[in-house]
Order: sequence, then structure tokens, then C-alpha cells
Amino acid sequence: MDSGVSYHSENLQNTDTTEGSIENGEEHFYGTLAAREFKAIRSILNVMNAVDIASLLSEFEEKELAQAFRLIPKAKAAEVFANMSNATQSCLIDAFTETELKEIIDDMFMDDTVDLLEDLPANVVTRILSNINPQKRAQINILLDYPQDSAGSIMTTEYVSLKRTMTVKQAMAHIKEVGIHKETIYTCYVLEARRLVGIVTAKDLMVADDDKTIEELMRTEIIFVHTGDDQEQVGQLFSKYDLLALPVLDTDECMVGIVTVDDALDVVVDEATEDISLMAAVNPSEKSYFETPVLTHAKNRI
Repeated sequence: MDSGVSYHSENLQNTDTTEGSIENGEEHFYGTLAAREFKAIRSILNVMNAVDIASLLSEFEEKELAQAFRLIPKAKAAEVFANMSNATQSCLIDAFTETELKEIIDDMFMDDTVDLLEDLPANVVTRILSNINPQKRAQINILLDYPQDSAGSIMTTEYVSLKRTMTVKQAMAHIKEVGIHKETIYTCYVLEARRLVGIVTAKDLMVADDDKTIEELMRTEIIFVHTGDDQEQVGQLFSKYDLLALPVLDTDECMVGIVTVDDALDVVVDEATEDISLMAAVNPSEKSYFETPVLTHAKNRI
């Protein structure tokens, strides 16, 4: 590794390490950045998990934060950004050029973009929307119109759709072509005039003969939700049926998106946190515990 630095993500985030060794790893990272050993920093960030990078950079001051973020590999930058707190995201957005902002937003999944916009000031939202292409902006506006805490508000429109007449070979070629832009490719959805008629998994496709049709493989017993269904119900379905993704239909029974397991898990955590807060006689807060000022905590006490 450049500059004689040997590094792995577990040096910073590992449940088996002591708190002191984690702090030492962070100090070493700060020192390397301060010494402007950028090639070494790139190598460190290249092997780190995106969630760990987001956690590490949350401790940086604004100048160092922007400097370190620009050293993250381009293919990983949007995922790191999506895992940051609202405060850290806002700080970076202020530091981004228009080109940098557009690149990040273009690489983010639709639901992550919507989550970002829901929590930012109006002037920042306006700046972000001005850097998004019209097609994506129209999709975002639709998602933002769904009631808060509904299935529609947490879904993404980025899923793989197939036709029942496709062969396995044609379906695999289609997935290779569009899969890079979709949030998940494990479950694919068979549509006919926008109506959901079946599902097929990537495993089904990989073990089937090339000339078999999707109609021969697809399953027609489908668990789904509607856009207006409560997100807590969505989380319960994931838990009950051990799902990785859940299709979302509109009032006309047309498929409009999917909820993925990571977003469902966020819902479960948020609902549990709210329930615990109420049990402790504390009004729930939109912000995390550590982002909420002490005075606000006091005011939230019933």
C-alpha cells in the first residue's frame, strides 16, 4: 500500500476490537489525512465498508469532511453518502460543486434520494432538484406525494420487470443490461399491462434451461401491499414471511414500486424506538437520540 500504510476496515470498525484500538485506528486515519498522504487514504477507503466510512467521516470538521469524501472511490461514494446523518449530508452538500452534487444524486437509489429530500431545508432541496434530470425528478415528486409512514413513501421505483413470454436467456440478458440501475435484482417482477402477474428469482433463472419461458418459472402466489398501507404493516410482512423485497401496487392494482428489506428494517427500528419512547413517557423525536439537544429531550418528557 502507498506510503507504507497497511489498512483494513476492521481496524476502524470491529466488534472484537477494544475501544482503544478503534480510537487509535481513527487517529491514524486523521493523521494520514493531515499529512496529505492522499494515495494512502484512497487505499484505506477502497477496502472499507461504506457504512464504516460514513461513521468515520461523521466525526470530521467541514473542511476535512469534504476533503476526505472526495477521496472515496466514485463507485462507493453514493452509498457512503446515503448512510450519513442528515447533518453530515447537509454539510457536504454545502461544500459540493454543482457537478459533484449531480454525480452523487445520479448514483443514489430513488428511495435514498427521497429520504434525503424529506429531511433537508427547502433551499437545499431546490438546489438538488435543479441538478436532477426531468424523468427522475418526476418520479421523486410522485414518491414525495405519498402520505408519510405509508408503503408508498418508503418504496423505490427501481426494480427489474420481465415479460411472461421471455425466455430465460432473454431475461438474463435484460437483467445484465438494466440491473446496475436497480436496487435489487434477486427478485424480478413479471408484468402485463403494468399488472403484476408473477415473480421469479435470480436463482430460478440461473438454474433453469435457457429456452424455458418466464411463464413456466414464475410464481403466482404473491404477497404485496398497496401504496396507502401503513409502513408498520409492511415491516410485519417482511418479518412474517422472511422477504427480501415486497411489491407495491396502486389503487388500480398496477405495480408502482417495491419496498426492500433494508428500508423495512429501518421502519421496524423507528417504530420500536417510538414505542420505547412512549413507554418511557417521552414524546417521540424525529431526530436520533444523540442529534437531539438536551433541552429538547427535557421538553419531550411528558
